[in-house]
Amino acid sequence: MCEDGKANTRVLFCGPHFPASHNYTKEYLHNYPLIQVDDLPFDSIPDLIGNYDICVVKSMRLSSDLIARATRMKLIMQYGVGLEGVDITAATNHGIKVARIPSKVTGNAASCAEMAIYIMLGLLRKQNEMQCSVRLKKLGDPVGDTLFGKTVFILGYGNIGFELAKRLRPFGVKILATKRNWASNDPTTLEHGTHEDSVDEKGSHEDIYEFAKKSDIVVCCLTMNSQTVGTVNESFISSMREGGLLVNIARGGLLDYKAVYEGLESGHLGGVGMDVAWTEPFDPNDPILKFPNVLLTPHVAGVTESSYRSMAKVVGDVALQLHSGKPLTGIEYAN
Repeated sequence: MCEDGKANTRVLFCGPHFPASHNYTKEYLHNYPLIQVDDLPFDSIPDLIGNYDICVVKSMRLSSDLIARATRMKLIMQYGVGLEGVDITAATNHGIKVARIPSKVTGNAASCAEMAIYIMLGLLRKQNEMQCSVRLKKLGDPVGDTLFGKTVFILGYGNIGFELAKRLRPFGVKILATKRNWASNDPTTLEHGTHEDSVDEKGSHEDIYEFAKKSDIVVCCLTMNSQTVGTVNESFISSMREGGLLVNIARGGLLDYKAVYEGLESGHLGGVGMDVAWTEPFDPNDPILKFPNVLLTPHVAGVTESSYRSMAKVVGDVALQLHSGKPLTGIEYAN
């Protein structure tokens, strides 16, 4: 109990992955003993979730059965934006709010955009083959390619897509982008000028195959939900240019594994770069990693000092606000 007789507000971080999330949040709240921050292993959460007021899910899936055990819970949130692992309907039925941290205000979108460029350059310059040349003491090999002059298709033009387009412009590329709704009151338009400043050709979701045909590189930035899961399937990959590059910094389930594997095996795909995978952590012995033109990073696109410190502040402030009975700020509700 606190000195004022009020019970501590308890914050649960689920599982061991993304350790900076709970470490930075603990650091931010170290002068506030009334807030208790715990990170628990996955297997202990079903028995202990009922002791917590706030749950930061990270990579854990919160099913309806698990949510039913969270009898004290007021808020389920993500340390970022992805809530596909949370049964939002079940949470709503139990009177629990569900929220994300908008990527635009924390620098998360900018971090992810930079990572997308890193992966694109890694594929173009043949990063895996370069490392092989270093080991073999070979100079001047392999022959890479430039980003300059390429056509890049941003599949899903949200906050990350916008930040990516801004950063790609100085590379001398042509930028295509699709978005389900190009509303004039979109916050990226209002704050940064028109979409035309960053995008050469705009389209809707119905245009994704046509845009794939025109592009050298496709970058998947979609939000994953029931409508978008498996969007990058055999039909989509077949519509891409021969030798085209595919980059995914969104969610693994947006890509159909079989279609990607067959695209690599046939040579139709010139390379695939992913910061996310179909299962995480991804099996390091998975057959798809045998291809020299596949780059995989461990879901770190948004894991930067600036973005993670910013999100730790949001989580910490929300915990303090909840404890004092104030409105919760800095988050975006999903229910």
